[in-house]
Amino acid sequence: MIQERMEEYFQNYYSLCRRVAYSYLKNYADAEDIAQEALLRLLLHQPQFDGKAHEKAWITRTAINLCKDQLKSKWHKTMVKQMEEPEFCGGDVSFPSMEADDTIWALMELPERYRNCLYLFYYEDYSIREIAEVLEKPENTVKTNLSRGRKALKEKLLERRTV
Repeated sequence: MIQERMEEYFQNYYSLCRRVAYSYLKNYADAEDIAQEALLRLLLHQPQFDGKAHEKAWITRTAINLCKDQLKSKWHKTMVKQMEEPEFCGGDVSFPSMEADDTIWALMELPERYRNCLYLFYYEDYSIREIAEVLEKPENTVKTNLSRGRKALKEKLLERRTV
């Protein structure tokens, strides 16, 4: 029973959690750790959900919170960065059309508030209302961050093309 449930969670949410964590941490190994921890918490706590959308929002929020905890940890703040560019290790963690699209790499360079909203909206197909719930922000803040993020992303992409 537990093994079946874990397999279901893994199939449904592991890739999502890794992508969300990677968008925050920009490190493949850390993203895998966060995804595993989020799934473990889902399995251990087994909260009651109103539906699949609520379950997906819960696991996404959990992954985001784990990322934030890691980013503010003393270990993370004092660790020496070995690479300045995000590393892509291939496999099924890839973002849609990642290899052929500079957009995701430009998105990763944006400030967190824009990056998270744009990623959830365009790559995970969340609505503005769902993003507001997951990020625990007002809907108007999400709309503003989407608008400003689009503008910043456009500038980044134009900057990359002229270089």
